[in-house]
Amino acid sequence: MPRKRKLLAQLSALQSNSSFPQINALEDLNTTPGGDFSPKSSKYFVTEKKNSSQLEGDFFNQPCVSLAKSFLGQILVRKLPDGRELWGRIVETEAYLGGEDEASHSKGGKQTQRNAAMFMKPGTLYVYQIYGIYFCMNVSSQGEGAAVLLRSLEPLQGLDAMRELRRASRKAPTKLLKDWQLCNGPSKLCQAFGIDKAFDQRDLTQDSDIWMVPGQDPPGEQDVVATTRIGIGNRGEWAQKPLRFYLRGNKFVSVVDKKMEREMAARGHLPCS
Repeated sequence: MPRKRKLLAQLSALQSNSSFPQINALEDLNTTPGGDFSPKSSKYFVTEKKNSSQLEGDFFNQPCVSLAKSFLGQILVRKLPDGRELWGRIVETEAYLGGEDEASHSKGGKQTQRNAAMFMKPGTLYVYQIYGIYFCMNVSSQGEGAAVLLRSLEPLQGLDAMRELRRASRKAPTKLLKDWQLCNGPSKLCQAFGIDKAFDQRDLTQDSDIWMVPGQDPPGEQDVVATTRIGIGNRGEWAQKPLRFYLRGNKFVSVVDKKMEREMAARGHLPCS
């Protein structure tokens, strides 16, 4: 079957079988000069849309580092007030281990009004503000005061809405953002998904505006880069611990560690083709 007809058939089947709002095939296809049609979003768009089972409490109830790795490849879903849904594949995370972690907001086991969500049940959102302007989103895990920062997403659905939200959050006029620029950083992610302090302490397993669904083909060990976290300053040995995880070769990652990737290749940990 020609690619155009095959893709349209897949989209039609998804629209008729899914409980989610229908996708306008014309809006999600680009016409190339040669007349070919291709998905406007990620290559994962068609397959990911088929899996609509929400991740439940058992998934989030695991140790922080394990959860940070397990998030890779999963799908974050945000339902906007107008009913549109934004879908993004998680491609980069950071683990913050709680009391012992000098880079964590809960270091020393200190619980405050700001970080209360870090001490709540696994799967609770911890949203905080930086520089008085931007927001970052974390998810609580097992462990007292432990949580995982969501650093970057690969946009899958609702890219036009993401651009609108990013544009509205920035004061100065800017050029149209490319797909890889929409969610490649923790504050960009929050802007693109319309996440602010109102989402703090929400439960990902119960909320009607934001949740997660399983991704297709979980990455293997050879696909995941473990390296140092970003922007934590002088935190002694904790600044050097490999607590940031990302999907190797994914262009939506915020910061690539080429040295670590070369070391992985030298050890024979080659990325899947």
